[in-house]
Amino acid sequence: MQGKALAGLKVVDLTTTIAGPHCTRLLADLGADVIKIEGPEGDMMRTRPPLRSNASSSFGQLNAGKRSAVLDLKNPLAQKAVRNLAAKADIFVENYRPGVTKRLGLAYSQLAELNPRLIYGSISGYGQTGPSAELAAYAPVIHAASGYDLAHMSYQPGRTQPDNCGVYIADVLTGTYAFGAIMAAVNQRHATGKGQQVDVSMLESMLTLTLTELQAAQFAIPPPPKRHMFSPVATKDGFIHIAIASERTFQGIAEAAGRTDWITDPRFEKYLDRRSNWVEFMDELENWSRTLPSEDVLAALERHAVPASPYRTVKEVMADPQLEHRHAFSDVRDQGGTFKALNPPFRLTQSETKAGAFAAGLGEHTAEVLAEAGLSPDEIAKLTGGRKS
Repeated sequence: MQGKALAGLKVVDLTTTIAGPHCTRLLADLGADVIKIEGPEGDMMRTRPPLRSNASSSFGQLNAGKRSAVLDLKNPLAQKAVRNLAAKADIFVENYRPGVTKRLGLAYSQLAELNPRLIYGSISGYGQTGPSAELAAYAPVIHAASGYDLAHMSYQPGRTQPDNCGVYIADVLTGTYAFGAIMAAVNQRHATGKGQQVDVSMLESMLTLTLTELQAAQFAIPPPPKRHMFSPVATKDGFIHIAIASERTFQGIAEAAGRTDWITDPRFEKYLDRRSNWVEFMDELENWSRTLPSEDVLAALERHAVPASPYRTVKEVMADPQLEHRHAFSDVRDQGGTFKALNPPFRLTQSETKAGAFAAGLGEHTAEVLAEAGLSPDEIAKLTGGRKS
């Protein structure tokens, strides 16, 4: 192990909620020094459960390893401090609605004059320009706007209303794309010496989840045949999930079920045959699976290399020995004690990839950050009210 891949990079983080903080936490996980600038009221995620002693582990999951400085960006002196930080930084990330940073004197065009090498990441609902650029956006709205919700509903027989949204896919997906795009810009800077703006759209990020549907939508006359669904398979004591992804997988299912006759059955023999007779195939499969407990069905499928899994709760997944083997979680400390935070889902052989050991209290590092920004003791006192943090 040779340290962290992004050690030495300085990041100014003007992001809130989920998408932006997820992006900058990945930067922090790889060793970048991330300074999170928060308003006096703090990032709204600080109030989101679960809370322990008024500390949110949801906030901590998204912001572990970052320093926190409180600045009211309506104050010209605070704007000066951020500009000074940006002048020395490698990366600047924001997720305000387009136009807000320009009014604050913190837009890319304004900061690039101070630091031509700056990589400036902008995360927004619809992109920085265009007819929808200034629309307000949160993940559930983008799920609906992107076509994802209706595409998902089209695979649920009998449904006439989209599902409720509880998992904010667009936020995490967009934050991950922003992280990758920022790393691409950093690499290009090695060759050119120049920074650039990285403009990441939540709407376009969500479209990457409907690539097949994007193609089908272009050729709707005649409409493409509906493909079969990977749906829950009933067992004697519950449900499991099986993915029939190839001819070899299909043959493995037939062997596991003791039904090798399926392999030559004209209804199921080829992919297009199974597609046309999918309901019949699933009925016959469940005639076998319903006679056995889930554990026995899964064991039989595993012996024949068939991808399958029980349906698990998040708590059950966290206890998975595979995740323990991978060191998927780190202990993070905040004002409420210690909690487990998910590490990045990738490993590097020459670099550590894990969450920082702490989640900062609101404004915990304000004074030291302002000193790094070059403000005088009097200026720091004006912005902090004389507090040390």
